Amino acid sequence: MQNRRRVVVTGIGFRSPIGHTWDEIKASLLMGRSGIKVIREWDNISHLRTRVAGVCENIDEMLLPRTARRTMGRVGILATLAVRDAINDAGLSDAEITAPYCGLSFGSTGGSIDSLEIFFKELFENKNQYSLKGLQATTYLKSMSHTCAANIATTFRVTGRVIATCAACVSGSQGIGFGLEAIQAGKADIMISGGAEEMHFIVASVFDIMRATSSKYNETPERTPRPFDVNRDGLVTAEGGACLLLEEFERAKARNAKIYAEVVGFGTNCDGTHMINPSSTGMAGAMLTALKDAYLSPSDIEHVNAHATATTTGDLAEAQATFSVFGSNVPVSAFKGYMGHTMGACGALESIISIMMMRERFIAPTRNLQIPDPELPPLNHVIGEPRDAHLSIVMNNNFAFGGINTSLIFKNLTESVQV
Repeated sequence: MQNRRRVVVTGIGFRSPIGHTWDEIKASLLMGRSGIKVIREWDNISHLRTRVAGVCENIDEMLLPRTARRTMGRVGILATLAVRDAINDAGLSDAEITAPYCGLSFGSTGGSIDSLEIFFKELFENKNQYSLKGLQATTYLKSMSHTCAANIATTFRVTGRVIATCAACVSGSQGIGFGLEAIQAGKADIMISGGAEEMHFIVASVFDIMRATSSKYNETPERTPRPFDVNRDGLVTAEGGACLLLEEFERAKARNAKIYAEVVGFGTNCDGTHMINPSSTGMAGAMLTALKDAYLSPSDIEHVNAHATATTTGDLAEAQATFSVFGSNVPVSAFKGYMGHTMGACGALESIISIMMMRERFIAPTRNLQIPDPELPPLNHVIGEPRDAHLSIVMNNNFAFGGINTSLIFKNLTESVQV
C-alpha cells in the first residue's frame, strides 16, 4: 500500500431522472421523490409488458459545441454533459485536461440505440432490396460501443490513455476502478471516469423478454421499482450520465483542490458460471476483494449501497452475498427505487450519491421498500425516513450480466483535508 499513489475525487457531474445538480438529487432523496414515469409512447409496442422508465428531463445539449454533437447520440450527450460539469467542478484548466498525464476511463452498455434504430429503418425500408440511401456517416460514430469515451476525448481534446468500459451494468463502476488503478500505478495523474446510458424501448424490451421488468405498477409508476421488497416485480430501465474526476492526492492537495472523497478500494471479478443468473459467491468475492485492496475489514464499512435491481433472483443473490460479508451490522440502502436502473451509468451515479451522503452525514432510505422479503437474509435495511449518520467509509456495489461484479470503497477526508 505504501508504494501506490493515493487517489481522490475532485470533481463530479451528472444527469439523472431525479436531478442534474446535487441539490436536486438531495431533495429527491430526502423527500422520497420518484423519477419514474409512464411512457405512453410504449403503448403502441405489441407484447411489451412494462410501460414505465426513468428519463432525464430538460437536457440542454446546446451547452455542447455543435461540431461535437454531430457524432453524439443521446448517450454521448448525457456522458459529455456530465464530464463538462465535473471538469468545471474540479477547476481544471484546458491545458491540464489536454496534457498527456490526463486520461479517460468511461463506459456504457453500448452505443446509441436510437441511432441504430434509425440506421436499420433506413437500411430495411425496402424489403426487397437493401439500400444505403439516406444513411448518415455519423450514425456509426453515435452507435459504436465506445462512443462515450471517443466523443468525450475529442470534445475535450484528451491526449492521455483512453479506456472504454463496456460491461453492461458495471460499465460506470469499472470506469472508476480502472481510472483508480491507472493513477495508482503512475500511468496518469488525472482520470476522467464514469458511465452513461440512454433510454430506448429496445433496452426495456431486452429485460421484458426475460420477464425481468416491472409491469404491475404501470399506472402507478412511483410505486416501482421495489428493491428487496416482498412485492417487487422487476427492474425499471432508466437513463443517465455521471462522471467522477479522479486525481492523484498530492497533486490535488498542492493545488488546494476541493476533495470529495478518497477512493481506497476496488474489487472486480467474474462468476464464471452463467450469463444471466447471478452468483452470491461471486458478488461476495468482489466485496472481499475491495476490502482487501483497501486494507479494511467488514467492520470498517459504515454504509453499503446495494445494486438492488428489484428482480427476484438478483436481489436474492445480492442479499445473500451482502449478509455473508457484513451480517446485519452495516446499514444497507439502494437508489434505484428513486430513479430506476440507469445501466451503464449506475455505477458512477450511485458512487457519487454514496460519496455525497457520506459528506453530508445522512443515509437515504431505500424507496418503495416497505416489507423486506422474508425469504431474503435479514440485512440492516434503511427504511422509511433518512437516517442521520456520521460516515467515514462507504461501499458501492454493482453487478452485471455475464457474472461481472464490482465493489468500490470511498473514504471521507473532509475532517483532515481542505475541501
